[in-house]
Amino acid sequence: MTGAALEARGLSKRFGGVQAVDAVDVALGAGEMLALIGPNGAGKSTCFNLLTGQRRPDAGTIRLFGRDITGLPPRRVWRLGVGRTFQITATFSSMTVIENVQVALMSHHRRLGALWRRADRLYIEPARDLLALVGMADQAGRACGLLAYGDLKRLELAIALANDPRVLLMDEPTAGMAPGERAALMDLTARIVAERGLSVLFTEHDMDVVFGHADRVLVLDRGRLVAEGPPATVRVDARVRAIYLGEDARPVAAPPPENRP
Repeated sequence: MTGAALEARGLSKRFGGVQAVDAVDVALGAGEMLALIGPNGAGKSTCFNLLTGQRRPDAGTIRLFGRDITGLPPRRVWRLGVGRTFQITATFSSMTVIENVQVALMSHHRRLGALWRRADRLYIEPARDLLALVGMADQAGRACGLLAYGDLKRLELAIALANDPRVLLMDEPTAGMAPGERAALMDLTARIVAERGLSVLFTEHDMDVVFGHADRVLVLDRGRLVAEGPPATVRVDARVRAIYLGEDARPVAAPPPENRP
């Protein structure tokens, strides 16, 4: 894809005798919501960890708006404008909602040294703006340890936006949420993408979320890319059906009409 926001070519990673990611190509377009799906163990999280610097690839290149970021550590990738959420929410449970966002903003502005001094008045308004963006303004003063899981997911989204990213990677953003909460969170993400011009790559097990929100879908199986395209195309792909439904997944012929007198 020409002019990709985030692009990987020939991305590979092996752990001992397991080829977790095998020559995978990813091209995330500007303003696109791209889903990366596959069964458990397909290599989705490893692929995410390679793209964000948590793991170094054995082979392949990664480019962010044309800049080679292959092998850069996570903090460097983050500072270049890549945000990320995780399968398991990572917040400071003893701190309030707004304090969590303030810490992320202080890191973005290189003010973490202020934690040793009075820091509770730093970046209050930007933190409130981010909380309002994700519908959490009314819970700014609550301790994170008291939040419902769906609210924690929205808070994590606010934290991921604190570095004003151009690219956002969301690893199973709706995991553990109720069906209604899943749709609401992805609707919110789609709105933010449109308003801010973000590019989003997300993994997800809920196919209703995938086919309802992705512009394109990539399918991994055993570390290899086996299908890609618009949701409507991937939904009926025979290889994808076989991966998710078994080797004999084929359309079932309708029974003949009953003979009636």
